[in-house]
Amino acid sequence: MRTGTRTRHLLTLTAAAAALTLPAAVPAVAGTAADTPVLTTGAAGGTPVAVGDTLTASLASGTSATFHSSVTGTSGVSCTSSQFTVKVTDNPTAPGTATETLTAHTFDSGSCTSNVTGVLGVNGITVQNLPYTTTVSSDGTVAVTPPSGTTVRTTVALRTLLGSINCVYEAPGLTGTASNTGNSIAFADQHFTKVSGSGLCFANGYFTATYAPVTDGSQTVYVN
Repeated sequence: MRTGTRTRHLLTLTAAAAALTLPAAVPAVAGTAADTPVLTTGAAGGTPVAVGDTLTASLASGTSATFHSSVTGTSGVSCTSSQFTVKVTDNPTAPGTATETLTAHTFDSGSCTSNVTGVLGVNGITVQNLPYTTTVSSDGTVAVTPPSGTTVRTTVALRTLLGSINCVYEAPGLTGTASNTGNSIAFADQHFTKVSGSGLCFANGYFTATYAPVTDGSQTVYVN
């Protein structure tokens, strides 16, 4: 009888140990999914974007970047070729906010036109005070912030009947939206104020553009 009792106790302890051991494997699987960062390549939940990687994007096919004098107006400058470049500085676990450094934002002046009265063409568009800090959150919110004490500053050089003029515009920052549909980042009617320039320079500028796809090398970037 005592032998049978010892056997039942041993079986009971073994079963209890198994019950404690088996669930321990479950959190390990769940933890892997929870480690998905904000930015991945290939697919949502795909390969993590490494800190230090360079991401680029040009204007979405068939679209233009516009800088209009009003939200509803069509007068201003339009470019069909533009690109931005950022370096990833932090890519935390989702949900969260990834941080990047915007090192370049260019516009091909050869692709730019203007329908402002008295303006014959666009000599160039230069983004100044770089680098900017860019954040991308899991909910798709994109924020562009200039260095402390500065602004997001853009100079639009126009060719006129009276010669070349520079129109300088500033904004405290920009807000955009990231979407996994097309792997895009879009900016809509971002308000700039003229800080210098002739009367041919409109007093306010509203920037609209969609950049897609955002890529890390040859891989498209997704937001998680």
